[in-house]
Amino acid sequence: MPPTSQAPRCALGIDVGGTATRWALAGPDGAIVAEGRAAPASGLQMYGADGRAALAGVLGALAAALPQPPAAAAAGVSGLDASQAAGFAALLAGALGIDAQAAQATSDIEMLCLAAFVDAPPGTGIVLYAGTGSIAALRDARGVLQRAGGRGHLIDDAGGGHWIAREALARVWRAEDESPGAWHASPLAQRLFAHIGGSDWAATRQHVYGPGAGERGRLGRLALAVAEAADTDAAARSVLEDAGRELARLVRALLRRHGAQPVVRAGRVFDLHPAVADALHAALPAGTPLRALGMPAQHAAARLALHMATRRTSSA
Repeated sequence: MPPTSQAPRCALGIDVGGTATRWALAGPDGAIVAEGRAAPASGLQMYGADGRAALAGVLGALAAALPQPPAAAAAGVSGLDASQAAGFAALLAGALGIDAQAAQATSDIEMLCLAAFVDAPPGTGIVLYAGTGSIAALRDARGVLQRAGGRGHLIDDAGGGHWIAREALARVWRAEDESPGAWHASPLAQRLFAHIGGSDWAATRQHVYGPGAGERGRLGRLALAVAEAADTDAAARSVLEDAGRELARLVRALLRRHGAQPVVRAGRVFDLHPAVADALHAALPAGTPLRALGMPAQHAAARLALHMATRRTSSA
């Protein structure tokens, strides 16, 4: 059959993360025509039968919410190992009812590397992502993903939303150790406790360690409270500035290993408050090109899926 220029009807992009699973549909011209969210999920769930069943449920609910079926889908998945990518893509294709070859799954950071430098050869550009967790990565000249960070909240993930919330809570409760009742004069503590639903240790303990606490996005959402307090509370602003410096450390590690590169930043942490990006920029080597991705991760994934679908259609 000769090549055709017929455009695919739409393409689906998915950002699977610990706070939420966000999706977007791109029309034939690349414009986003619909978007929404589903329950949080993680690539780590691929390692067990119960986890895979839960993932299938999330993807099934997502598929049911779509206004129309996509021609192709691309998913960037937090915590997804390369060895599990094909299995996740098969789950995704099954949920959407599309051909397996029309579904692609990678780690969230590799998806962003592909999307941020879609027209550039491998080995060009670093992506710094800060959502619930944090990681920096680039695809080297062989197309192999090289990374710094992304070790998970139990080991590191410094600069991510979970880390910001944890650092803020630590400061608040250390202040309480020194001077019980100090939270009354702390906008940071007041914002945190309003989100938690109580000002005593029992409320914080329940939120951090109680039922549902294993969902890291639950703690990560408290980063919103830190941002709300940053303009009136020096401690809150300091946490956000520390986050920016921690994120810069990831980029500097890759710059040392791979030489000068342009940097694209992405992730919802940069939407919290300008202090994060300002501190990041100040901590990078002078002259390092730095720009924002300019779109949410699910939009980038949708446009990557559209690119993939168009290539498949043209070669049919």
